[in-house]
Amino acid sequence: MDGVHDMGGMHGFGPVAPERDEPVFHHRWEARTFALRQACGALGRWNIDIARHANERIPPEQYLPASYYERWLAGLEMLLLEHGLLTPTELASGKSAGSAPAGLTPFPPDKVEPAVRKGKQYRVDADIPAGFSSGASVVTRNIHPGGATRLPRYARGKRGTVVRDHGIFIFPDANAAGGGENPQHLYSVRFTARELWGPDASATDSVYLDLWEDYLERA
Repeated sequence: MDGVHDMGGMHGFGPVAPERDEPVFHHRWEARTFALRQACGALGRWNIDIARHANERIPPEQYLPASYYERWLAGLEMLLLEHGLLTPTELASGKSAGSAPAGLTPFPPDKVEPAVRKGKQYRVDADIPAGFSSGASVVTRNIHPGGATRLPRYARGKRGTVVRDHGIFIFPDANAAGGGENPQHLYSVRFTARELWGPDASATDSVYLDLWEDYLERA
């Protein structure tokens, strides 16, 4: 969706300042937030793309000043409320007001580390013909959806070249909207810096984006 979360290619946010020897978590609450997101996701009430889109629906005035894990927490609170797993009163008080909703199965502690290390598989074993081959000239669709999309705003309506077919994967735009997996080919597409940023950009630089087939048209 178009919104403040799509910061790629935008000015005014200051320089990127990498932190030397950055720890995985700066504070204990960040680790707890990570654990909560994993545990609640394992309940099966939503998928990873719905969870990501929850972060994208955080109001701009809350999203912009928030840290990474503050956004994770706000998105999780949104999902828990929307799916009836938490009440506004419980969220405000930090205390349970009753028994857990029916049908919930706790995630066993001994399963946590293996699940996090393994991750999930989003590649789909399906026989779907590829619409593009390596070397194909393509142009990205100039879309402005109200829902989730993985096509960044700065790369819409731009010409590029397919350099690799990664195979068939779940289409996140459909998955985030509850419309099913809609599996399709995922391509690595090369764009020159000047195509994306204009004539003042470096003539020798390129950007590679992984883009689903529904984002692409023949140039």
